[in-house]
Amino acid sequence: MNVYTTNNIRNVVLLGHGGCGKTSLVEAMAYLSGLTNRMGKTTDGNTISDFDKEEQKRQFSITTSLVPIIWDNTKINILDTPGYFDFIGEVEEAAGVADAAIIVVSGKSGVEVGTEKAWELCERYKLPRMFYVTEMDIDNASFRQVVEDLTKLYGKKIAPFHLPIREKEKFVGYVNVVSETANRWNSKGEVEPCEIPEYSKSNLELYRNTLLEAVAETSEELMDRYFSGEAFSEDEIRSAVRTNVIDGSIVPITMGSNILAQGTFTLLTDIVKYFPSPELRECGGINMKTNEIFKANYDFAKAKSSYIFKTIVDPFIGKYSLIKINSGVLKSDDTVFNVDMDTEEKISKLYVLCGNKPVEIKELHAGDIGAIGKLDANTGDTLSTKAAPVKYGKTKISIPYTCMRYKAKNKGDEDKISQALAKLMQEDLTLKQESDAENHQSLLYGIGEQHLDIVADKLTTKYRVEIELTKPKVAFRETIRKKSDVESKYKKQSGGHGQYGHVKMTFEPSGDLEAPYVFEQIVVGGAVPKNYFPAVEKGLQEAVQKGPLAAYPVVGVKAVLYDGSYHPVDSSEMAFKMATIQAFKKGFLEASPILLEPIANLKVTIPDKFTGDIMGDLNKKRGRVLGMNPAGPGKQTIEADIPMTGLNGYGTDLRSMTGGWGEFSYTFARYEQAPSDVQENEIALRASKVVSEGE
Repeated sequence: MNVYTTNNIRNVVLLGHGGCGKTSLVEAMAYLSGLTNRMGKTTDGNTISDFDKEEQKRQFSITTSLVPIIWDNTKINILDTPGYFDFIGEVEEAAGVADAAIIVVSGKSGVEVGTEKAWELCERYKLPRMFYVTEMDIDNASFRQVVEDLTKLYGKKIAPFHLPIREKEKFVGYVNVVSETANRWNSKGEVEPCEIPEYSKSNLELYRNTLLEAVAETSEELMDRYFSGEAFSEDEIRSAVRTNVIDGSIVPITMGSNILAQGTFTLLTDIVKYFPSPELRECGGINMKTNEIFKANYDFAKAKSSYIFKTIVDPFIGKYSLIKINSGVLKSDDTVFNVDMDTEEKISKLYVLCGNKPVEIKELHAGDIGAIGKLDANTGDTLSTKAAPVKYGKTKISIPYTCMRYKAKNKGDEDKISQALAKLMQEDLTLKQESDAENHQSLLYGIGEQHLDIVADKLTTKYRVEIELTKPKVAFRETIRKKSDVESKYKKQSGGHGQYGHVKMTFEPSGDLEAPYVFEQIVVGGAVPKNYFPAVEKGLQEAVQKGPLAAYPVVGVKAVLYDGSYHPVDSSEMAFKMATIQAFKKGFLEASPILLEPIANLKVTIPDKFTGDIMGDLNKKRGRVLGMNPAGPGKQTIEADIPMTGLNGYGTDLRSMTGGWGEFSYTFARYEQAPSDVQENEIALRASKVVSEGE
């Protein structure tokens, strides 16, 4: 592949709702540009973007893929992202390095939740954008409805660049609003000029006036000419439109059919004409040597630096670190300094990835996107030089809140699973693994249940290990509400020395639910010698690990040793430890024991219209709504305290209730007494564990 300079590069992320046609649009682009000689289909599992086995099996994108399209001597780095919300981390990584976005909308399905979320993401990253309406070859596709819905949402910014021409319900051509010309496709798929249909003229005038107003606002001179009724040339309009698109004051809408590759030629041309090259975008880091801001701004003349925005770890194709060059020119034999790891490494080969196919390249200029193979680095790391060690801020990635317990299906696979998960977590920053020693369970955190199901399938297909996903155990606690006074004697005689330990103890609430127990001794007269006090405390330490009520950890108990007796020959540390364990079990059960459940502080952000449904659902889950706060236009954040048991599967429930709009986060707040029915149920479920502990 040729080397492209910064001004001839466009980095474009494809965004949109799941199933809107992003991957098939990439196929049309690749075919038209000559990258491929035939278009693949998601249903056939042969597209450039969806190369992963899970993507081919499920027929939708799971990871972001990079496809470089060469058009009009310009390299367009297309970042094809997943549309399903479980893979938001992939989308955030791609949006973080893109310089512009195409929001793909299905002409059949219209504006969906994913469309609006894509817009919000563009706002967050300040990305110039345009809409592309697909499936215009389908009978019930409505370009007009999409334009109306988007105008309702985003106002005068929305500017259609084309109007569809339909004959006998078929999509046969388009009217160009900028040039006021019409074109249609012949039987070979070539464009031929034609007359503007009569039914299009009123809309053409309306859309063109909107466009001219926006153009006039780019300068005082154009504004004066507009009000004096002077016409603008096509070149003037295109130049002003580019300024408007780059600053976000105009968002063009264009359209086509991916399957027929109609409209794709115009779209690629518009990307080159209207979207900014990286040199028009800002980018800054910190020079770690001088502590000064390093304005990289994709300047090829500055010290070389790049940012690793994504990692691919595949047992078949190896490890690749995907990078964006933020300044300078990176060459295949360069030595790079990893600021985050404080290590230097020589690059053996530099690549441009096309889907999963690495193409070797000699150098990458500022603003370009490529890959380095077998680099000892992580996503979010900065590569620069030791002379100018630069560090860039890491892309903000969504935090995973959906949790499942996992265990190996086959004994002995635990180490293999651990290694495979480590590789998957290198690729996917929204996947987390935790070991919960207290409940003896291994936990996986992801964005949603579908995300975790796919992780389990990837472990099977890629790494040949199987896991079973189940609902996680919730960490209850046990404590007491009253005071008890008990006596316990541990006595055994079995030839030779016997065992003798005798304690009298009181147990009562300590008032501190953070600590398992508080131990005091007020023994007088040497009834229990001092050298056995540590043994008594050891007994307590062991006893509080699994309480006598439901074998959960004990908190908030004050234990006082006030009397007892000993035998000068038979007493031992072990005997006093056992006597204490027995005393604890007896005393705990006599002191009005209760179960405590963990409570989380939950924040749910939703559109206003779902407020009632969400509050009703929280009540069903024993949640207590604490308040509501505005979260932007037409949105609310509901804050509530909710038992952790109510959060199992909450992500799926929330999406179902809000059509995918709802977002949530939570943090652990405290422990509270569980209701009697919850306690009874939990005690019954854990009865076997208590019995086995007592044996």
